[in-house]
Amino acid sequence: MNDELNLEAVTSQYFDVLKELGNIGAGNATTALAQMLQCKVDMKVPQVNLLEFDEVGAVMGGEEQIMAGIYLCVEGDISGSIMFLLEKKAARHLVTKLMGMDMGNGEDFNEIEISALKEIGNIITGAYLNSLSTMTNLKIFPSVPDLTIDMAGAILSVPAIEFGTLGDKILLIQTQFTDDCELDGYFILVPDLESYEKILGALGLR
Repeated sequence: MNDELNLEAVTSQYFDVLKELGNIGAGNATTALAQMLQCKVDMKVPQVNLLEFDEVGAVMGGEEQIMAGIYLCVEGDISGSIMFLLEKKAARHLVTKLMGMDMGNGEDFNEIEISALKEIGNIITGAYLNSLSTMTNLKIFPSVPDLTIDMAGAILSVPAIEFGTLGDKILLIQTQFTDDCELDGYFILVPDLESYEKILGALGLR
């Protein structure tokens, strides 16, 4: 492994590929979401940004914004973790739509709703990972998802420890889904450095 490889160096050549991955992944996620909800779902072109870690919370509406965060580990040919974040209001909308009724009081999610949210997160992150796998021909296996509902800053502190090995910048894919309301989803993939090497190699960029 090249010791000089870091997120900055990777990003300079990886950025366009990530945008393409963002487009394909978000497209697949939109299709999966539409099938799951049994309604038409549109998607705006995803925004792919390289941000200072402490800027991420602001992009999501502030570190105190209450979010639903679906977090899972990735194994196989690459290793790392993946996270999908959604505003709590948007998460409530998706769960209500999926279940055909609002089972909660608009505040806390009950066990059935949490299971439904995990499944939604599973479908969306799975669509992104399948896109990455197809583009690279690498085998990628996600773990069972873990769901947290908390302030954005608190949720982001989980992968922050892993990001410490990559420097303080993070690649964030922001996707806006629309059915009868707009939903902002934030997608973060955190491969370890060796996995970045493998991804770049598979894409012919190294």
